[in-house]
Amino acid sequence: MQFFFFHLMPYADLDLETAAQYRSAWTVLPNSLYDPVKGADLYNRYLDELEYADTLGFDGICVNEHHQTAYGLMPAPNVLAGALSRRTSKAKIAVLGRALPLLNNPLTVAEEYAILDNITRGRLIAGFVRGIGAEYHASSVDPTESRDRFNEAHDMIVRAWTEPGPFAFAGKYYKLPYVNPWPRPYQKPHPPIWIPTQGSPETMVWASAPERRYPICITFSPGAVVKQNLGIYREYAEKSGYTATPGQLGWAMPIYVAETDEIARREAKPHLEVLFNNLLRMPPEMLLPPGHTSAAAYKKFIEQRRGVTTGVSTRLTLETMLDRDIAIVGSPATVRDKLAAYESETSFGNCLALMQFGTLPADKTRASMELFAAKVMPSFRTATVAAM
Repeated sequence: MQFFFFHLMPYADLDLETAAQYRSAWTVLPNSLYDPVKGADLYNRYLDELEYADTLGFDGICVNEHHQTAYGLMPAPNVLAGALSRRTSKAKIAVLGRALPLLNNPLTVAEEYAILDNITRGRLIAGFVRGIGAEYHASSVDPTESRDRFNEAHDMIVRAWTEPGPFAFAGKYYKLPYVNPWPRPYQKPHPPIWIPTQGSPETMVWASAPERRYPICITFSPGAVVKQNLGIYREYAEKSGYTATPGQLGWAMPIYVAETDEIARREAKPHLEVLFNNLLRMPPEMLLPPGHTSAAAYKKFIEQRRGVTTGVSTRLTLETMLDRDIAIVGSPATVRDKLAAYESETSFGNCLALMQFGTLPADKTRASMELFAAKVMPSFRTATVAAM
């Protein structure tokens, strides 16, 4: 199993009482609640944590993209990845991922990723996402065009990386007379492409197609849902004539480790509950605007994730999170056993551990990272995950 340290970079100094007066921590939350002095401290603290993960022996570190929200201060993940590229030496840097449909010119992503791939000499993992519904409110992009824009942007980027330029690209949404990016990627034919998802059937079919075989990462989902979705991916792969490897299957989940289960639960509880009840809170029409997903995907999402993304009047407790395996919290032995059980049941080979969440302070984050690296990760180093 490979272990990645995944960071959201939340605005941990948010005035929660004032923020509760608004219907979401996304898009409509006034940015007057952001203090640049506190934000500067947080950015540097979070970069330190990502760099520390490299020192501790994590296989990779992950940043991602969100806009106009206190949930994650990474509207430009390429900037953060660039800051990390010269301050780390071993860990892969995964940008999970750039929201392609929101871009006016996807060629900029081909260029950004190629620069990072060159600077790191091939340590980049290129993540692509469509972005959640709130991103479409923030950018004024028509959500009904989301999937088509994503597919077209993806095709342009892959061609830009693999086809000698200059050439013209004439799509429905993007038209460029010259596609000729300098630099070209360091990795051949291009950096590995990963697809974070919450289990959309269309995304699973597309990612598992034999010409792509892109690793997926199921995010913020109950354990039973993760098991189901990874199984569906494997089924699609078999129908396409190949067997999915553990390296194609990933799970991103909050993890917290302390000396005992009791201590871990006590320390993690308030901060995980802030993540799910305050920072992830949004009304359904903001999360899934009409046209963003198909009817089948919408129905599946609602059925599988009921009670995970909270609305205005619902709250998710740590106890419920643990019962549903939305998060893994406990002693090193407990965390090892949970991960081992799911590895056995799903064969997932990429564990994306969210080890700072909500308002969790720096000392607790680092202590948990150290225990995880020293007493959990070594137990899973015997097997080799097939690289993709």
